[in-house]
Amino acid sequence: MTTTTTLATAVEMRSVRRIYGDESRPIYALRDVNLDLRRSEFTAIMGPSGSGKSTLMNVIAGLDEVSAGDIRIDGRSIVGMDDTARTVLRRRAIGFVFQSFNLVPTLTADENIRLPFLLAGIRPDDAVEAWIAHLIETLGLTDRLHHLPAHLSGGQQQRVAIVRALAGRPSIILADEPTGALDTRTAREVLTLLTLAAREYEQGIAMVTHDPVAASYADRVLMLADGRIVGEYRGLDPRRISELIIALQEPTA
Repeated sequence: MTTTTTLATAVEMRSVRRIYGDESRPIYALRDVNLDLRRSEFTAIMGPSGSGKSTLMNVIAGLDEVSAGDIRIDGRSIVGMDDTARTVLRRRAIGFVFQSFNLVPTLTADENIRLPFLLAGIRPDDAVEAWIAHLIETLGLTDRLHHLPAHLSGGQQQRVAIVRALAGRPSIILADEPTGALDTRTAREVLTLLTLAAREYEQGIAMVTHDPVAASYADRVLMLADGRIVGEYRGLDPRRISELIIALQEPTA
């Protein structure tokens, strides 16, 4: 199991609130959230619908503003940043993996992998090219690089998305239901790859999921309810994770 005491912090959240609506009828999506996401650690984020999972990911990515508190990525606060600065920070420090893969259908696998560099106006140097080649080989995509997404299986498309996310060595990868559109065997392969990324490549990963089996691959599981982190767990099997989710969904007296 990953030891948290020696891991570098990629994302810090301190007393973060996100409130929607007006002052007379505020809707609290996040309530005083304090959270560290670390390099070399795979964190699963779970909770009932409406618990704040999506809002949490959006404020970390700078896609939504916080109402109070602070978020730091690599020690730099993103609160109050303008859109241009946030875009630059996202390209450098955050990788994304989505349930729907989000590959450009008219680009080959190789072109999709390199798209973030193209958008950022960056030409990969020899070290980056070697890193990309290593990822492609490790994830078994060498003979699929010139295929369009439509000619790839779901698992292969998700592998392309993972290589794209890892290629720039971001501080944190935000994975939103990355196995939701995959069959059981392929989902297991993708989760194994994410585990490898954390443990071997020192990648920080935060994954939102509803799947207790997927969450059991993570180093730690965070439970959200009503915009708050209500539990942090390690070493849980899928059955125990399911029990915790069910308990959060049960009405209180």
